[in-house]
Amino acid sequence: KQWYQRRVAITAGMDGLDGLTNPFMDLDQGGKCQAYYIWIDGTGEGLRGKTKTLMEPTMDPETLPVWNFDGSSTMQSLGQNSDIYIKPVACFKDPFRRGDNILVMCETLDHEGNVHPTNKRRSCFENMEKCKEVIPWFGIEQEYTMFDFTGRQPYGWPSNGYPGPQGPYYCGVGSDKVKGRKIVEAHYRACMYAGIMIAGSNAEVMPSQWEYQVGPCEGITMGDHLWVSRWILSRIAEEFNVVISYDPKPIPGDWNGAGCHTNISTLAMREEGGLEKIYEAIELMGKKHEEHIHDYDPSGGEDNKRRLTGLHETASFEKFNFGVAHRGASIRIPRQVAADGKGYFEDRRPSSNADPYVVTDRIVRTICLGE
Repeated sequence: KQWYQRRVAITAGMDGLDGLTNPFMDLDQGGKCQAYYIWIDGTGEGLRGKTKTLMEPTMDPETLPVWNFDGSSTMQSLGQNSDIYIKPVACFKDPFRRGDNILVMCETLDHEGNVHPTNKRRSCFENMEKCKEVIPWFGIEQEYTMFDFTGRQPYGWPSNGYPGPQGPYYCGVGSDKVKGRKIVEAHYRACMYAGIMIAGSNAEVMPSQWEYQVGPCEGITMGDHLWVSRWILSRIAEEFNVVISYDPKPIPGDWNGAGCHTNISTLAMREEGGLEKIYEAIELMGKKHEEHIHDYDPSGGEDNKRRLTGLHETASFEKFNFGVAHRGASIRIPRQVAADGKGYFEDRRPSSNADPYVVTDRIVRTICLGE
C-alpha cells in the first residue's frame, strides 16, 4: 500500500512543475503564433492534435494551410500510404497559450484530397446547407465522468467501495457531494474565452459526473463547438491529472449513465403554432428510430445499449416514445414549450460519446430532408 501511495504521488507530479505555472510561457513569440490543429481519429470519438507555427495571426480557417499527419498511428490509414490531410474548418482562441494563438478544428481528407471515410463533418455540412432555409438550431447537453489518472477509479470515490446512493449529488454543493468543481469552473471559463457557445453547467446524478451545455448553435457550428469544447475539457483535466470519460455507462449497476441530449428546433417550431411542427418532427423521428439508435454512438448503437435500458432516466433502445416533461422518454417536450405552444424538443437518446456531426446530420436528414 505504501509503495502504491508513493507511486501515485510521483505520478501526480510527473511534469516536474507540481502545479506551478510554466515559466517559459510568457516568452515573446516574435510576431508569430501557434495554431493547434485538432482532428477526430479513427475511433470516431478520440481527438488528436499537433501544433504549427504561423507567420502572422489569423482567425480565418480559409487562410490556414492544409496540413497532414500519420494516419497509421490514428487508425485512419496503413503504414505504406499513411499521410492523411487535415483541412482547417473553424478557429477558436487558445485559452492555454493565449495571445494570438489559436485552436483549429479540422476535417480529414485522404491522400487524393477526397473526404476520408472517418470524416463525418462533410456530410453534415452538405445537409445543413440543403436545409439552411429552415434555420435549424441545436443545443447539446454533454455529460461526462471524471476518473483519477489511472482512468479506472472515479475521481473522488472511496478507494475501496462506493459512495452513498444517488440522490444528494445532482446540482449539489459541499465536498461530501461534489467532486471536481475546479475543473468544471476552469473549463467553463476557458470555453468562454475560446469563443465556444457554452450555455451552462451542473453536477449530475452520479457523483463525479457532470454536464455542460453548448448552444444554441445553427447548423454545422454545433459539431464544431462541441468537439472543441471536449478537447478543451480533456486538456484542462491534464492539469489536474484527471481523466475525462465519455463512456455512456461508466459504472455498471444502480448508477446513471451519461448522455448527449440534443435539443432541436427549426424556425417554424420557434414561431407561433410551432408545437404542431414539433409533433410532426417527432412522428418522423419515431419512424426512423432504429436508424437514429445506430447513429447515436460510434459503435452503431452497441455502446448505448448499456445505457438505454428504461432505467435511470432513459427509455429502452428497443422502443420509441415521447412525452411532455418525461425524462424516461426517447424524446421530451419541455413543460414550458407545451405551455407556450412553440419552442424546441429534446432527443434524449444520443450517448455521451456520440459524434455531434453524425447526430445533427441524422436529425436534419429525418425531419428536414425526408431521408
